[in-house]
Amino acid sequence: MKAEHRQGWLFILPWVIGFVLLTAGPMLYSLYLSFTASSLLSPPQWVGLENYRRMFADPIFYRSLGNTAYYALLGVPLGMLLSRGLARLLDAPVRGLGLFRTLFFLPSVTNTVALSILWLWLLNPEFGLLNTALRTIGIEGPLWLQSEAWAKPALVLMSLWTVGGQAIICLAALQGVPRELTEAAAIDGAGPVRRFFAVTLPLISPALLFNLIMGLVGALQVFTQAFVMTGGVQPGSEGGPNQSTLFIVLYIYKKAFQEYDMGYASALAWALFVLITLCTGLAWRVSRSRVHYEGGGA
Repeated sequence: MKAEHRQGWLFILPWVIGFVLLTAGPMLYSLYLSFTASSLLSPPQWVGLENYRRMFADPIFYRSLGNTAYYALLGVPLGMLLSRGLARLLDAPVRGLGLFRTLFFLPSVTNTVALSILWLWLLNPEFGLLNTALRTIGIEGPLWLQSEAWAKPALVLMSLWTVGGQAIICLAALQGVPRELTEAAAIDGAGPVRRFFAVTLPLISPALLFNLIMGLVGALQVFTQAFVMTGGVQPGSEGGPNQSTLFIVLYIYKKAFQEYDMGYASALAWALFVLITLCTGLAWRVSRSRVHYEGGGA
């Protein structure tokens, strides 16, 4: 092995050790636990595919999948649309633009627990800011987190508060669009809409794909908001009214750390891993002919 190769391995050795001990190792152990009956209080006993058979017959598992799919299918597209519009506004030549960019970005780096507590107040049906504002214009606001119909939309609304990170990525992509291309399209007679779809959209498509995949992965793993805001801290009350916010990760947490059914929780976690892998692969597959890079590849 050449000296530079040895030096390269030495430099990345801390990361490799951390990955093996803290990521790959626990993942493989959880895969083993998914084939066992384990309570963390006694040695695991091999049960084969029993946890997976139990999972496919579990109605609460399907309920949690449905809740998660609802959150992802509603929240991810809305987040992408809002971040794209916000990026356009943050690209406008106005005074104090740096301050506005900072203010819009701050919620995306704020602690999620702190944001959840803030939104508990905003969404309070009696004295929350949203319903108080609605009453001033003669509209009686919904019960939000206390309503089975409104609990998931309320969490989606909260998620839009943190689209600043996606907006900054879109903004960087917008600023990378060569001005001479849009000017040439304008000279050829293309209007604003035509210029956007023919010039801007193809050039920012890699950033949109990145936001789509990251937003999708994050939505499928939503946990903290539901845990803090819909009773997850109290065993037996997880998932809001009638389990309307019992997302798959919250269900995994319940099985693993409240019921100590670690074997079944590991099977649920691996089912989520497969689901995320399939969704990510599908997004890559669909994007091959729709995402354009500078080098011409897809």
